[in-house]
Amino acid sequence: VAAAIIRFLDETKLTKKPKTLAAYTTSLNYFSESCSKLSLQDIDRRDLLKFAAFLRDQKEQAPRSCWNKFANVMSFLKASGIRGLVKKNDWPRFTEEEPEIYEDTELDKLFAACDAEERLWFEFFLMTGEREQEVMYTYWSDINLAHATVRVSHKPDRGWTPKAYKEREIPIPDKLVARLKVLKAKCNKTCSLVFPTSGCNVKMNFLDDLKAVAERAKMKKENFWLHKFRATFATRCLWSGIDLRTVQSYLGHTDLESTMRYLKPSRSQKAREKMNEVFA
Repeated sequence: VAAAIIRFLDETKLTKKPKTLAAYTTSLNYFSESCSKLSLQDIDRRDLLKFAAFLRDQKEQAPRSCWNKFANVMSFLKASGIRGLVKKNDWPRFTEEEPEIYEDTELDKLFAACDAEERLWFEFFLMTGEREQEVMYTYWSDINLAHATVRVSHKPDRGWTPKAYKEREIPIPDKLVARLKVLKAKCNKTCSLVFPTSGCNVKMNFLDDLKAVAERAKMKKENFWLHKFRATFATRCLWSGIDLRTVQSYLGHTDLESTMRYLKPSRSQKAREKMNEVFA
């Protein structure tokens, strides 16, 4: 088992991102703690059931974390040629929480507390739906101001690739285009990054800055995180009538089910008016 884990992690290091490698490493370390079997061929269904209970009771993992670590171990076993040990109902269970989005009032207060630079950062997150690292590694060459689009693309010079190695293009609204034009006119022309720190380094502290602005606006900082902009972007696109497949493309999701999580019921005044018509 130990040799197989080392081999699997070595291969993961070659083919996956550091974050994925770290997740697999933690999961397999926990599995090694839970299971004392020396040979892969000796692992059975009971060992996996014990592992799920170990995560829940000994490591006190949240239900979603239990599922993720169990899935990582199942990927390891599958890669090692071992399948069919557990049934569907043997997997840890968790409740899929509805993605949270920012309300208009929250965004108004947040942006009012921002300076010009901060406002552009967080409007970019909101109006592109990009993940944190995608924003961090956005180059000016990714932005087409004439066609009002931004691309998520591979950056071999910085050793960065998009999630699932999937490049994509996202249309951006005119007001974001206008603000990017202003930024481009005064930016350092020798730096490829749109949002660099000094020395043309990648900006790593967007989340810290977001929480600082939330505190400045006298709002609870725990209610603000970067992925919530992405959820808001996706939900607003779907509410506006953009079809599911197109939003899937904007978000870079590999499966439609991930995009469908953002199909939240509309709370717009128009939706309320239609309800009044139904029960007039």
